[in-house]
Amino acid sequence: MLTHYLTVAPVSSVIFALTIGLTLYVFSNPEWYGKLMLHPYSVYRNRSRWYLILTSGLIHKDWMHLLFNMITFYYFGFGLEQIFVSISGAMGHVLFFLLYVIGLVLSDIPTILQQKNNYNYHSLGASGAISAVLFSFILFEPKMMLGIFMVIPMPAYIFAVLYLVYCMWASKNARDGVNHDAHLFGALTGILFTLVAFPWILRHFIDQF
Repeated sequence: MLTHYLTVAPVSSVIFALTIGLTLYVFSNPEWYGKLMLHPYSVYRNRSRWYLILTSGLIHKDWMHLLFNMITFYYFGFGLEQIFVSISGAMGHVLFFLLYVIGLVLSDIPTILQQKNNYNYHSLGASGAISAVLFSFILFEPKMMLGIFMVIPMPAYIFAVLYLVYCMWASKNARDGVNHDAHLFGALTGILFTLVAFPWILRHFIDQF
């Protein structure tokens, strides 16, 4: 099984293992949170700390945060990488890597700009990049049924609309400590990246209806 995943989806396999491994490490060594979390105040003022955008996407707050993101990534990341490869050959692995990294970076840029003067603000988690992966996948399979909260069945395209509307509302109104902007801009990055990489995907999406 492990050999299969490493063969068909090596990028997803490495991201999956690295994220789980590093998160488990900081669970046992919490002093590393301060060294790896995104801190917009310092990132904005010190370019040498831009690496925090990447490291913050490899660690999570708690078990629930980690499990939710990794379950989502497992179901969509591995499949999306294989879709990319079926279309672009070996270059598909590179495209998937770029989608994930660009999604991670661009999902955090608005947060950095908004929180650049807030010394006490920190953020962590892979949600922005995983939103990019999920929304890219939805462009290929818009009618796929998703199990919302593992229970409620819903077509992917309806979920996508509701997700974007909720993220826009929550980014302005929610006070739950969740970085909803990262979710929103990650999703938008996934859509835009896929449109650029595969210009025909919009016609494919429309033709599914």
